[in-house]
Order: sequence, then structure tokens, then C-alpha cells
Amino acid sequence: METGREDEIVDMPMSPPVGSIINNDFCHHKDFMSQTYLQNKYSEIDIDTEDSNFDQNRPLPIFLKFEDVEYKVRNSQAGSGNIVKSMVSKITTHLTVEEDRYKKILKGITGSIGPGEILALMGPSGSGKTTLLRVIGGRLVDNVKGKVTYNDVRFSPALKRRIGFVTQEDVLFPQLTVEETLVFSALLRLPGSMSKQQKYAKVDTTIKELGLERCRHTKIAGGYLKGISGGERKRTCIGSEILVDPSLLLLDEPTSGLDSSSANKLLLTLQGLAKAGRTIITTIHQPSSRIFHMFDKLLLISEGYPVYYGKAKETMEYFSFLRFTPQIPMNPAEFLLDLATGQVNDISVPPDIFQDQESSDPSKVVIEYLQLKYKSLLEPKEKEQNHRVASTPEHLQLAIQVKMEWTSSWLDQFMILSRRTYKARRKEYFDKLRLVQALGIALVLGLLWWKSSINTEAGLRDQVGLAFYICIFWTSSCIFAAVYVFPFEEYYLVKENKADMYRLSVYYACSTLCDMVATVFYPTFFMLILYFMAGFNRAVASFFLTLLTILLIAITSQGAGEMFGAAIMSVKRAAHTKVHEMVEVYILHVLWF
Repeated sequence: METGREDEIVDMPMSPPVGSIINNDFCHHKDFMSQTYLQNKYSEIDIDTEDSNFDQNRPLPIFLKFEDVEYKVRNSQAGSGNIVKSMVSKITTHLTVEEDRYKKILKGITGSIGPGEILALMGPSGSGKTTLLRVIGGRLVDNVKGKVTYNDVRFSPALKRRIGFVTQEDVLFPQLTVEETLVFSALLRLPGSMSKQQKYAKVDTTIKELGLERCRHTKIAGGYLKGISGGERKRTCIGSEILVDPSLLLLDEPTSGLDSSSANKLLLTLQGLAKAGRTIITTIHQPSSRIFHMFDKLLLISEGYPVYYGKAKETMEYFSFLRFTPQIPMNPAEFLLDLATGQVNDISVPPDIFQDQESSDPSKVVIEYLQLKYKSLLEPKEKEQNHRVASTPEHLQLAIQVKMEWTSSWLDQFMILSRRTYKARRKEYFDKLRLVQALGIALVLGLLWWKSSINTEAGLRDQVGLAFYICIFWTSSCIFAAVYVFPFEEYYLVKENKADMYRLSVYYACSTLCDMVATVFYPTFFMLILYFMAGFNRAVASFFLTLLTILLIAITSQGAGEMFGAAIMSVKRAAHTKVHEMVEVYILHVLWF
């Protein structure tokens, strides 16, 4: 802070009650507040919205407004199985049914942002930043109150492919390389009017912009597998979204895991995307001073309540007006987070805010004071401005309601997704353990039923028992292998389905047909060994009919396993179901013999 400004704050009289602040001190700063919060927020955006024939290849400009957004979740205690305890708790605490069943996460948040701007959502952990981002992105719909509009139109499925969402968790296929991940994303999501060469060129440009050249041929991996670093994973996630030039880009903690230089470079990339006419919103925990000043607007959230909304570069001036100033040199982001949590150890505060307060917790008093000031000073101005700003041009309102056509045909999506699915699961298909298992069991059974004959009734019973065992073995093996497919890929499927990357029918067809590689290969390899060792009929027709029967059983079992997995969608529950199936198979086996 400048010395002159600090002196002005120190000499400021003690703060009267809230009503006096609004009527007296606030009037003396009328010029400051009017210039800061009552200007047309989109006046600096260089976008020709009057031309209804805008370039279809460019992102559609999106003017986003959200007003009085609230979100609540069901209280975990409300679903307790102990009815008596729940009723006693209600009586003793005198809570209403609604308050007891739900907990509010967002508590009336208002704001707006237009093309060419970057809005930062800041606040301590658990303040509701990610929740607000998911509400804006249409990922949360139930139990949401308030109004969120895109070009003055509410959210609809037509917006899916115009919104890019980078989650905090890195949802990437571990068996693919960085370049393969971006290439498949480009082939599935970029417009069909672009040639393959142009799509590959776009991938190369994105890789260079995000500094991924060094690891472009390295597998993503993760967990116990060695692969790219955490920062490189995050940049790959961001690259797969900015690759398709979304109109509205939402990022959840994009700089986490990055060093200051990489984070700064990433923000410069986002600035370039914003200047091209895109609307960008990002949550960020504690950015550096340099990154902080790259944001156009800032929304500071504390315990679900907003405590500041406006231009990022004017935050310090606003809190100085409220007589909150740092006593030591401090990063603006660190200063704001301290205020949002009520930790004011190195911050001078108005001494009168602690007078006549029932709460003995100073941090709670500070937070409540800032929330009250926001409600009285900033929120009315923002709502008034939202209503006063001219409506979005009609052609933009109509354009955002038009569902974009698929970027490629069903067959093209099938070919692209088949290649990706095969590459992602190739290691599972040709696993040495599965090969050894098939070989070992085939040899053991071949030795046990070595050259068995059907000339006697006992020999015939032996071969029938062997045939039954083969059917049971491949039924259980294929079910167990397929039951985990959908639960393991749920996160990838949900993320890509929300972005409308491909048709669900394409995913199912690719997943099923690619898995048939292993479903056909291992039983065939198994039967080539066992059939001749066990002394089955050596006629060509008999061999192929037997093999066809086993393959049909394996494929049917694979479908049953996928059905169980899709119905359960939980790895733990899938494992539990697997045990029950093993018991059922064992009972059938005992009953047969």
C-alpha cells in the first residue's frame, strides 16, 4: 500500500454502525464506488455482437450472469438408520425439517462475466469454489436455486460442447502418451471441416504452448506406474480442453502442482484465449502476485458467502476503504485468504467491529462483518448493473440454443474410439499372467484327461465332465474380466459424456468389440492345446463346432459381466458380486456331479 493511502486510513474516524457507514462514509467515496462497480462491465470487450453472420468456426461469445445462486446437499445425519436418535435430535435442537435434512454450501452468490475476461474464484478450502464452478458448468442441477444464464438463456444440453471443464482430478488414460491423449481428443472434438493435418497441427501448437514437448511421447501412467509428473498431467488435462477452443472455459485449480514459472506461462495462455473472445472462470487457491494481477475479476468466497466481487486490481482499495490493511508487505492473495478465514494477525482492522458482538471468536466476527458489507455495498450495485446492462443480442441468444452437430459420423467416431480403446487396454488384453493361466490350466486338464475315450460309458462321462468344466471355467473367467470394465472407466465416461465427445452407443460398441479380442484369443489358444490332448473327436467339423460353442459361451459371459458392472458401477460392490457368483458356480458344479 502507498504511504499516503495508509495515512488516510489511519486518520479515518472510528466506524459507526453499518447504517451510518452506508449513508455517510460511503457517500464520501461515491466517486470511487461508482467508477469501480457501476461501469459497463463489457465496454472493454472488442467483439462485434451486432453482426449476426459471425464466423461459425470461432467460439460463440458467451455473456454469463449468475444471481442469488444457492446450493444445498442432504445432511448425512438426516439419513441415519436410528429413527429414535434422529427424532430426539430434532426435538432437542428445535431445528426445522428443512434445516435438519439439508446443509447449504452456496448462500446467495451474484456476479457476471463476458468474453475477453478471466474471473478468479478465491477462498479457503471448503468455501464452495468448486461447487459454484460445477453449478455454472451445468454439472450440478438438483437442489440449486438462483438464476444462471448464458447470453440471457438458461442452461440446456445444447451448451455441452461449448463449455470446457478442467476438473481438479486428472482424468486421463494411464496407458496413453501425452500426444496420443491430445490427438484422440482433437479427432473426436474438433470440427469435421478441419483436415487431419490441421488437427495434428493444432495438437502440436497446444503441446508447445503448454511446454509438453519433452514428455509428448511419455505415457501418462500414475499410481505405482512411472510416467509424467503431476504438473505435466495437469497441463495435459488443460490441453485437452483448450484444444477445442470452448466458448466458456472452466478450470478447477489449474495451477496446483505447477511451479511459479509454469503457472505463469499457463495463465498467459489463458489470457491469450480470453483475448480471442472466450469467457474463462477458474478457481485458484493462493496465486502469486504476478498471477493475481492477470485476473480481470475476482470473487472472494468465505463459508459459502461472497465477501467481494469486482475487479481484481481494485480489491486492495476496497478493503482499505473498509479499513482492513496489511501491517507487513503481503501478497494480495494471501491477504484476501486471511480475511476470508478471519485470520487478521498481521492485518489492521476497524476496532469497533468487535464491540457489541455476542461471538467471542474474532475470526467469526470479521467474516460476518465482511459479509454484511458485501450485502450492503457491493451486491445491490452488481444486481442493479446486471439488470441495467442491455440484453444480449438476439442472434447470440438463438445461436446458443442451437445444438451443435456431431463433429464426425458414427462410423468415424467408432474407428477413432476403437483405436483409443485398444491402445488403452492393450496391456490387459495381452497380459502374461492370463496367458500363463490359460496355458497352465489347459496342460493340467489335458494331462488329467489324457487320450480319454468315448468307447465306454465311463469314458463318455469323463469327456462330458471335462466339457462342463471348460464351460464353467470360461463363463467365470469372462464374467470376472468384464464386470470391472465400466466401474473402472466410469470417471472417463462421465467426463467425456458431459462434454458430448461421442455417442454412448459408439462407446459401448467399441468397448464390447475391443474386449472380444481377449475373449476370442484366450479360449482359442486354450482349446488348441486341450482338444487334442484330451482325445476329443479329431474331425475338423467337430473341432470348429466345439470351439464355436466355447466362444459363444465366452462372449455371452462377457456381455453378462458388462451388464452386472453397468448395473453396479462400483468396484467394491463388483468384487462383492464376484464372490456371490463364485458360490453360485460352485453350487451348480456340485449339483451336476
